[in-house]
Amino acid sequence: MKKPVIGVVVFPGSNCDHDAYHVFKHILGEDTRFLWHKERLTKGYDIIILPGGFSYGDYLRTGAIARFSPIMEDVMAFAEKGGVVMGICNGFQILTESGLLPGVLVRNQSLRFVCKDTFLKITNYDSAFTSGIREKQVLRIPVAHGDGSYFAPPDVLAEIEGNNQVVFRYSDESGNITADSNPNGSLGNIAGIINKRGNVLGMMPHPERCSDNTLGNDSGIDIFKSLIKNLM
Repeated sequence: MKKPVIGVVVFPGSNCDHDAYHVFKHILGEDTRFLWHKERLTKGYDIIILPGGFSYGDYLRTGAIARFSPIMEDVMAFAEKGGVVMGICNGFQILTESGLLPGVLVRNQSLRFVCKDTFLKITNYDSAFTSGIREKQVLRIPVAHGDGSYFAPPDVLAEIEGNNQVVFRYSDESGNITADSNPNGSLGNIAGIINKRGNVLGMMPHPERCSDNTLGNDSGIDIFKSLIKNLM
């Protein structure tokens, strides 16, 4: 059986690219390759990862410049054809800027950078990114962002809610959706969404930072395992 090929895009300012590469290459043992943002995406890739960081220094607006990197034209075409794309933190911001996901990520409600562990309740177990996670499991995943508050106009928010596109919501340790468990003021405690087709995911928390038990927390690995399993 052919092993999936994973591409991790590297933008100027990416700082979680090696973390994502490590999870797929060294922990899961998959064929994983770095993709410089000025490259063109060749055939043969099954998953594209847009990692966290501060692409182009977050100048202008988070993700707004990276959206115009040469490789993004191919990533957008790849996604339109059904290819799997996962954007984490800054990658989520790039996905909204490119139009691959609805809504936008704006300044945290506190106007401060937030870096801490959060708890995530899974609200869609049918997605390719969560189908391998057991029911009612609450994930402990860190966040690290200054612009992570998810916002969408009422009609867009109603549409993604109606289509079951919300995959993760910030919660307390028991899975209760509360205002106190929302680290950034995201509407509906939204932490991660998919597109209508279900092949593109954006999430603000960093599962790649908690996928190795050496670090004392491997809650994030099940997201990546689910993704690989759905490609087999």
